[in-house]
Amino acid sequence: MINFNEPPYTGKEIEYIKQAVESKKICGDGAFTKKANQWFEEKTGTKKCLLTTSCTHATELAALLADIKPGDEVIMPSYTFCSTADAFVMRGAVPVFVDIRPDTMNIDENKIEAAITEKTKAIVPVHYAGVSCEMDTIMAIAKKHGLKVIEDAAQGVLSKYKGRFLGTIGDFGCYSFHETKNYSMGEGGALLIDHEEDIERAEIFREKGTNRSKFFRGQIDKYTWVDFGSSYLPSEMNAAYLCAQL
Repeated sequence: MINFNEPPYTGKEIEYIKQAVESKKICGDGAFTKKANQWFEEKTGTKKCLLTTSCTHATELAALLADIKPGDEVIMPSYTFCSTADAFVMRGAVPVFVDIRPDTMNIDENKIEAAITEKTKAIVPVHYAGVSCEMDTIMAIAKKHGLKVIEDAAQGVLSKYKGRFLGTIGDFGCYSFHETKNYSMGEGGALLIDHEEDIERAEIFREKGTNRSKFFRGQIDKYTWVDFGSSYLPSEMNAAYLCAQL
């Protein structure tokens, strides 16, 4: 049998996981999670990086932040993994599939505009196999029609388009650290946020609708439930595995 892939392993993972366990802080947003977030912020220049439990969950967070509602239409390539559509279908949105280019396997940027209607809310380019979509054209279309751009860069971690890291060009970018990816934490992902005004709400959604992140930064004396949300934080053991590779 030929394995589909071999999960990446540098040799430091066990040591870092041991450090996480011994720190007595193994839930989300500990030292290794913060270290990974900071690494991507400094490396890519994104305004904010938040590790998540998967790229699927990162895309769900992006859908929440883009205020996707039932009946909205979201444009995406016809050739992609189901998670690209799932994140928006769960919000009641309708995926609108656009054909791909045979040379890149990415969405055909010249066919996007014809798929836009008065119900269109966002465009989701998928950078298949780390090959960039034509982002200049896509961003120009989005600006013209007032649409959000959510990059599915699950396979495009640290790939670039005209000098810019994939995931940092649109309003939001979504990374995957599944075991099949070049950087892995077993199961995991990250949300990259381009606009400062989206950061606080993203932290709240990610922390079950609470302002717990502000509490841990010492900005408030207690945290409370302030909005809806879910639990999108990966454990420190997963983050430690990833940090060994970063």
